[in-house]
Amino acid sequence: MQALSRHGPRIAVTLLPLILAILHAVGIMPMGVLQRLDDIIYDTRLRATMPGTLDERVVIVDIDEKSLAEVGRWPWSRHHMANLVNTLFEQQHIAMLGFDTVFAEVDDSSGLRQLQQLARGEMADQPGFAERVNALQTRLDYDSRFAQSLQGRPVVLGYYFTSDREGRTSGVLPAPVMGFEALGGRTIRSAPWNGHGANIAPLAQAAPLAGFFNAVASSSDGVVRTLPLLAEYQGAYYESLALAMFRLLTGSPKVEPGFPAQGWLGRDYEALESIRLSKGGSSLQIPVDDRLTVLVPFRGPGGPRGGSFRYVSASDLLAGRVAPGELKDKIVLVGTTAPGLQDLRVTPLSETYPGVETHANLIAGLLDGRLANRPDYAVGYELVVLVLAGLVLALALPLLSAARAVALSVLVVTVVLGLNTWLYLAHALVLPVASTMVMAAFAFALNMSYGYLVESRAKRELAQLFGTYVPPELVDEMVKDPDNYSMDASTRELTVMFCDMRGFTQISETMPPTELQGLLNTVFSRLTRIIRGHRGTIDKYMGDCVMAFWGAPVETPDHASLSVQTALDMSQAIRAINHERHQAGLPAIGVGVGLNTGEMCVGDMGSDVRRSYTVVGDAVNLGARLEGLSKLYGVDIVASESTRRQAPGFVWQELDRVQVKGKAQAVVIHTPICTREQTSIALEDELREWQKALKAWRNQDWNACDVHLLNLQRQSAKKVLYRLYADRVVSMRHSPPPAGWDGSTTFDTK
Repeated sequence: MQALSRHGPRIAVTLLPLILAILHAVGIMPMGVLQRLDDIIYDTRLRATMPGTLDERVVIVDIDEKSLAEVGRWPWSRHHMANLVNTLFEQQHIAMLGFDTVFAEVDDSSGLRQLQQLARGEMADQPGFAERVNALQTRLDYDSRFAQSLQGRPVVLGYYFTSDREGRTSGVLPAPVMGFEALGGRTIRSAPWNGHGANIAPLAQAAPLAGFFNAVASSSDGVVRTLPLLAEYQGAYYESLALAMFRLLTGSPKVEPGFPAQGWLGRDYEALESIRLSKGGSSLQIPVDDRLTVLVPFRGPGGPRGGSFRYVSASDLLAGRVAPGELKDKIVLVGTTAPGLQDLRVTPLSETYPGVETHANLIAGLLDGRLANRPDYAVGYELVVLVLAGLVLALALPLLSAARAVALSVLVVTVVLGLNTWLYLAHALVLPVASTMVMAAFAFALNMSYGYLVESRAKRELAQLFGTYVPPELVDEMVKDPDNYSMDASTRELTVMFCDMRGFTQISETMPPTELQGLLNTVFSRLTRIIRGHRGTIDKYMGDCVMAFWGAPVETPDHASLSVQTALDMSQAIRAINHERHQAGLPAIGVGVGLNTGEMCVGDMGSDVRRSYTVVGDAVNLGARLEGLSKLYGVDIVASESTRRQAPGFVWQELDRVQVKGKAQAVVIHTPICTREQTSIALEDELREWQKALKAWRNQDWNACDVHLLNLQRQSAKKVLYRLYADRVVSMRHSPPPAGWDGSTTFDTK
């Protein structure tokens, strides 16, 4: 919870895309780009999953360029249409015929009306003229001939609705299939039609059914993806061409609205979910969206060469070039692919898709009983997915590294897209997914941007505070959780180091200032790199001394071990520097290091004029005292017992038990020799012998101590420590220690 509260602003920023996506989903702030992206995803899936095979059940009779060239320009005379209908039923024996065209005007191409006007006017006095006109009426009344060809046959005529300002109407509409009362007081969003263009009365009365062929293009890109099954006009509902043909094929079942059963959705959920076709106790549900439309189940590329449906030229049928019975039991649609007749639509598959083939696809889909569906609960689904994905990202991204944030974002998008695709493939559900994908992308981008800006600022602030003391890698670590670091004073267990150049005063007296400066810079630069390389914090440089500590500002559990390894590496670095100085003919230098682990006060301390991040306390003072003892004992490093206990990975040699100035109690001091992995049998033997010498020393067994020291000096003749104790034994023989002596050495000076 602390992590979440600490990242509150970042979480809020990451939630912003979720809020915007929710406003889009519920329609308060619709974003066209998201709808367009959903359309692109749907189009891509459609192209990837369409069958691409020929549906032999439906045939399209094409009024193509060839037909227009042979028969004449459109509209054709109705006697041609009558001949076409008779040919299809009498010679081809088709199952059903539908017209993706409208016959809204009377056919005067035969001249019958003019002859009748003459018979009633100028030629009324001519003997036999009127009788001859009456005799020709049957042959010349092309509309009647066409109507007769339709009577008693399974034919569905086409018509269209309009929504212009004038609300013009023409022709006779068929009877509606459903009244407004069937909705039970509910309302349905549908296209606002206020006019129509229908067939003339003789044709409308002759055909058993008629259906509108309007196609509603998407408002976002003008692409036809759906066709309405029902249209509301003047308080009644009319069926589409495809639905009328399907109903005629299935015995003209009754059309009823399909609403969800009241249950967990509640009574307030009254969205139309389907159109129900009922007959004889059985019913068929056709899923529709809230605009009474269905997604067209496109089978493949459109047109005569598309391979989805067979195209037959109308002129070939009229000229008898199609073998009788070749179209037997086929469902036939009459339409056009001629560009001049302007029945080409923009669809997901083509920008010049024949309008008649959109109806053919829908009829085939109705026959298959599988139509992709955009259910009304898509909004609820979108909200649930958005909230779940958005909350996961908002709560998790601020806590993750950039790489893991990328992985989580990709995982969320993959899961959401995978679920959405599975619902499409397995259940034919077309549900929105673009809003979630875009939300996830923007949530990631905003989270990373905010993190970069804020962390960059935090890094700059921390760098200003700690950059001169703390290595860059520790600053990077601190930036990840800047609230945990401050300059405020606190008490912690730390390890402090004092490193002093020996004999600096004598060296400085023999060197010009520039050379002295170069020496100090060389030594301090190398030692500083080693300290920072082991996560140490530089406290200050004091003349020829450098002070550092471990465990702050970044907590380091192994601060003692790191300080010891640093001291050993520094000793090695000084040997390397001395090798370079020896080659240059310069005298060697030495350093003494004091290490102590204990409770210290750490923080930003100083005056209003100058401040620094430093440590103070008795433990710090002891570290300084120990550094001063290193030369006496002939070692580079002197560490306290507390440091030794917390650095078990090294080989130690106990030096003494000392009571330094300012400390009432004696402390045991040690020097680290190497890591445990670097030890040898000879070194272990030497240390065992040394422990025997120390024991004899503290037991005041001077003879035994002498024996052990002689053995040690034979092994390491140059070791100052053994000579120091040998001299102390001589002194003790002449001036024995007082009673109760604990074997410690007291130092009265710093």
